Amino acid sequence: MNASSAYGLWLLVLLNSAIFILFAFSFYKPRTARDWRSFGAFSAFLVALFTEMYGFPLTIYLLSGWLQSRFPGVDWFAHDSGHLLEMAFGWKSNPHFGPFHLLSFALIGGGFVLLSAAWKVLYRAQRAHRLATDGPYARIRHPQYAAFVLIMLGFLVQWPTILTLAMFPVLVWMYARLARREEREMATEFGEDYRRYAVATPAFLPRMDRGGRGKE
Repeated sequence: MNASSAYGLWLLVLLNSAIFILFAFSFYKPRTARDWRSFGAFSAFLVALFTEMYGFPLTIYLLSGWLQSRFPGVDWFAHDSGHLLEMAFGWKSNPHFGPFHLLSFALIGGGFVLLSAAWKVLYRAQRAHRLATDGPYARIRHPQYAAFVLIMLGFLVQWPTILTLAMFPVLVWMYARLARREEREMATEFGEDYRRYAVATPAFLPRMDRGGRGKE
């Protein structure tokens, strides 16, 4: 597959971006300005990813000299070569069945499952004007933000690019800030109930031992 046929597929950029953004929207259903900011940043990440996956391989072009000298037997402008981790570790078969690609499916799928489960719990809690403390919220305080990070991490493992690698820590930092702001609002609204919940429940990483203190 040559460069002209492997990329420049802008319809695929549009379709894949729309499918994944709408899929995430169906689970997340942003309502507040904060929700829309977090969802907008996630959507921008997906657009940047699919632009390089099907439109213009900026990362491959920028690294082409180093890649050709380091891995001379690889056609880096073939579409499958965009699976950089499989290529770099010498995976000889179809990269879609490689270990990193399978890991990416697990991370992306797990992220969407977590996003869906968290939204259902949060929706019921908001309608009842109470804290969301069951389901995923029984294990971590911010499962929806954690889900977005899992999905983005999965796509990074599958198709790493310079732009998305640069965006990822910025988005994680943004979600952490949004989470802290949300916690201040919840503490104001629910008072001691939320403070007890926050002490007992980690923010983003569940405790391996429910009886232990664990770390956030």
